[in-house]
Amino acid sequence: MGWHLRLLLSLLVVLAAEATTTKHMRDFIRAVESIEAANPGLQMLDMVKGVRKVAGVETDLTRRYLGDLSDAQTLVADPSVTSYISEVINHSLSQVGKEEGVVLTIDGSNVALAPMLLGLQAGLQSNIKSLYPLTLTDNLVASFLHHAHHEQSSIAFGTKGFWDSISSPMVYTLEGSPSLATDAIIIGGMDGFIIGSEVASSNIHEQSLSDLLKSYYSHQPDATGLNASPRLISQNRRKNFKQLVSFSLLKSQVVQALTVRRNLNESERQKLDDVVNRGFDKFVHVYATCPSIITRSQWGAAAYIGSPSYLPYPVEHLFIHHTYSPSQPCTTFDQCASDMQSMQYYHQNSNGWADIGYNFVAGADGNLYEGRGWDWVGAHTYGYNSISYGICYIGDYTSVLPIASAINMVRYDFTSCAINSGDLASYYNLYGHRQAESTECPGNTLYREIQNWEHWNSYLP
Repeated sequence: MGWHLRLLLSLLVVLAAEATTTKHMRDFIRAVESIEAANPGLQMLDMVKGVRKVAGVETDLTRRYLGDLSDAQTLVADPSVTSYISEVINHSLSQVGKEEGVVLTIDGSNVALAPMLLGLQAGLQSNIKSLYPLTLTDNLVASFLHHAHHEQSSIAFGTKGFWDSISSPMVYTLEGSPSLATDAIIIGGMDGFIIGSEVASSNIHEQSLSDLLKSYYSHQPDATGLNASPRLISQNRRKNFKQLVSFSLLKSQVVQALTVRRNLNESERQKLDDVVNRGFDKFVHVYATCPSIITRSQWGAAAYIGSPSYLPYPVEHLFIHHTYSPSQPCTTFDQCASDMQSMQYYHQNSNGWADIGYNFVAGADGNLYEGRGWDWVGAHTYGYNSISYGICYIGDYTSVLPIASAINMVRYDFTSCAINSGDLASYYNLYGHRQAESTECPGNTLYREIQNWEHWNSYLP
C-alpha cells in the first residue's frame, strides 16, 4: 500500500473515531484502529504500552511487574482520539456513584479497560507471575481491606451498575452498596487474565491490537448461538476463566498481601480474615459457579407495580417454560434485552401483572436475565408461584431444543449457583409448566428433554 493510501486510510479512520464517543467497546476498538492507522508497523506490545502512556496508566505496581513506560512509543494520534482513549481507560469511582474507565460490550458485560490491558501486556511480555496481581489480586486486596473497615457501608466486591442507554452508553451508574473491586473491575481483570494467558502461550501477539479485541469482544453468534462459536470470545469468559485460573494460588496471594498490612490488632486481624474467607468464597461463587446474570437495571426493566411478595428459602420447586412468542432465540445482548422489555410490557400492560412473570429468563447469548429474581414471587405457574422458581427459555421449543450452552446454563450452572447460595433446596423438584396447567409449555421437544434432567419429578404436589 502506498504512503498516500495509508494517509487517506488514517484520516478516514480518525474522522470515524471522532464521530463515535460512546462508552462502548466497539468505539474503543475504532479509536485503537485510528491510532494503528496513524502508526503503521507497530507490534501489539508497542501499541498496548503506547496506549497506556497516552492514558497515563502507570503505578508502582505496574512498574514493579511491567517496567516503566519511559521506553514506550509516543503514538501519533488526533487529540480528540487521545482524549477519548484517556477517558475510557482511566478508572475512577465518584462520590455520586459514577464509575469511569468502563465500557459496555456486545455480550452485555461491563469491562474496566485498565486491568484488561495490564493483563494483556503481562502476557505479551511472558510475565506470567504478574498476571494475578495486575488483573485481580491487588484489586481484591484493596476492596477486602476497605470492606473490613467499612463493613456497614460497603460490600466486599462486585458492585454492579447500569448505563443511561444500551444503544449509546455514556454514563455508568453504580447501584447498591459500593465496593472498590466493582463488577466491571473484576470482569476486566478476568479478561486480562484470560487474554494474557492466551497470548503468552501462542502466536496471537502477531495480530494487531484492534484485531485481537475484535475477535474477543465483537463476536456475534448466529442462529445456533454459542454452539459453533470460537473458544476465545467474551461470551465464554467464565468457562475460560475457570479453566485457566488457580483459585488456590489467587487466594494465597490475597492472604499473603494482606498479612503484610501493619497497624492491625488481633481483633482487626480476625475481622479481616473473616472478610477475606467469606469474600473469596463468594467471589468464586459469583464468577465461577454462577452463570452470567444480567440484572433488571442492565436490561432496562420497568419498575415493579405495587409491592412484591417474597419467596421462602430454600425454594423447593423449579418450573421450566418457553416463551413461544418470541419464537426465535435471542443471540445477542441487545436482542435479548429488547425481548425482555417486550415481555415485561406485555405482562404488565396486557396481562395486568405486577411485573414480568418469570424469575429468570435464558437467552442463547450466554446470559441469564433477571426477571423477578431470587426473592420475589413470580407469575409463571398458577398455584405454585409462591413456592417455586420459574425459568423461561426465549424461543419456541415445540419441535427443536434450545442450544446446548443454554440448556447447560440452566441445567447445571443456574441450579449449582442457586443451591450453593441457599436459594434453591438441594432436594428441589423439577417440572415442566404443562404439569401444572393446561398448556403446551415448555414445548414438546424441550419437555421431553427436561425429563432426563436431574431432579425431574413426574409427581406434582
